[in-house]
Amino acid sequence: MKTAYELAMERLSKSTPVVTLTAEQKAEIADLESQCAAKIAERELLLKDEITKAVDKGDDEAVGQLEKQLVSDRKSLRAEFDEKKEKVRQRPAS
Repeated sequence: MKTAYELAMERLSKSTPVVTLTAEQKAEIADLESQCAAKIAERELLLKDEITKAVDKGDDEAVGQLEKQLVSDRKSLRAEFDEKKEKVRQRPAS
């Protein structure tokens, strides 16, 4: 007798087949993840410097706007790179 987990996994594999990636695709995805992390870190450094300056000036409104901008930038960069990674995953294995 199968457990509920095993049955659920069987149903899941029927609805979404397992995609195996080639070594080249895995390397591309790893490279994209690295690029994404670098872009986010670059943006964080730039904005955190500006946030520090705004805090020193006592400009709470600017601090709030910069923090919102940082969150927005992270989301957009992640979405951009997730889209690129998905394109790599969808490419047929060669």
